Amino acid sequence: MTDNSTSVTVLGLGRIGAALAELFLRNGHPTTVWNRTPGKADHLDGLGARRTESVAEAIGAGELIVVAGVDTETATALVGEAGELVAGRDVLNVATGRPDQARELATLVTERGGRFLDGAILGVPQTLGSTDTLFLYSGSPEAQQRHADTLAELGTVNYLGADAGLAGLHDMAVLAGMYGLFGGFFQAVAMVDSEGVGAVPFTEDYLIPWLRSLLDLLPGLAAEIDSREFPVNFSDLAANRIGLDNIRTAARNQGVSTELLDPLQRLFDTQTELGRGADSFTAAVTGLRTSDRPAGVH
Repeated sequence: MTDNSTSVTVLGLGRIGAALAELFLRNGHPTTVWNRTPGKADHLDGLGARRTESVAEAIGAGELIVVAGVDTETATALVGEAGELVAGRDVLNVATGRPDQARELATLVTERGGRFLDGAILGVPQTLGSTDTLFLYSGSPEAQQRHADTLAELGTVNYLGADAGLAGLHDMAVLAGMYGLFGGFFQAVAMVDSEGVGAVPFTEDYLIPWLRSLLDLLPGLAAEIDSREFPVNFSDLAANRIGLDNIRTAARNQGVSTELLDPLQRLFDTQTELGRGADSFTAAVTGLRTSDRPAGVH
């Protein structure tokens, strides 16, 4: 059974901060809220939230301090403003940021006697608390043990380890995959639009079914990348180099820019010229690595 006695402070009442505060309140946690602009998220008052006028007072009221700023720079400024008040407390940052920023913030909190966790919320405010939200976090093992039950309330939760940068790394990587998907989507609909084909019917009738069929391939392709062995189970790099170049030519012939595809073509060209053409096209990922860190090891 979840222990709802943990007192929580939420600093920052934007969409995510307000949704987190509401979730904690509905789950029975004594919840204190602070926002730099007073009066935001008034509905929390009716749920029993305690409002404070200062960061210091808000931090003093909570065992778990959730920093929900716009970005990690804002979170760092709030921790700096709090000074030694974080001593003995557990600070969870859920603002979007890079791994290096999370590690720097972890150092700042630790130097002031606190324990730090960095979190990544892969979801929207409306799905917080459901399995549709994936919450990844990393940092202080002691803080993780103290608040595992409370954080489990956020959705589907995974603790990634003591390195405070790991949650941010996974967040950035997942979002990189998302933007890659969007880039392909933009390119595809621009191409059919050049002949007056609507984006909606093209997407619903052709693109979505095709992309869904490809999802089952990803685990096998990921295994190839982790092993650094690239047998051709799906398609070789040389064939994809030619295929992508044909797509680019077709796009240009339709008066559509290829600026989204050109970097991938350069990667395919370079790796083929290095002798990887007969390998699986997943071998292209070797051209993105800039270190000798073993695959699949952090």
